[in-house]
Amino acid sequence: MPIAQDPLSVEVTLPREDVALLTVEGYLDVDTATEFQHHLANQLHHGRRHFLLDLSAVPFMDSSGMNIILRVYQEARDLPGSVHIISPTPAVRRILDLTGVSITVPVSESAEEALERVDRSPEVPPED
Repeated sequence: MPIAQDPLSVEVTLPREDVALLTVEGYLDVDTATEFQHHLANQLHHGRRHFLLDLSAVPFMDSSGMNIILRVYQEARDLPGSVHIISPTPAVRRILDLTGVSITVPVSESAEEALERVDRSPEVPPED
């Protein structure tokens, strides 16, 4: 079995009790998406409602990565919470724009900007 050329690294920090900042480094693709999903699921399990995804060190993302982002976006909305993408690389930003993900999931240039968006977003109760 070959060793992955670019293993995924995910660092989780907590700017606030209900906010998880996930700094992702490496390729976010079919080979690494499950690891990314585990980090997000762990943060959901621990009560985080807002997810800041720093993709500034992700040179490539395929549909597996996008699907996970959209899935956590839907789960966070139901809490209610939010997902924000931070500083995607040009290649990843192009994919987000072409697929329309950047219309659904807000893209910020910094964690501070994303946190400001979290503060401005109204708390909408989940629908019954």
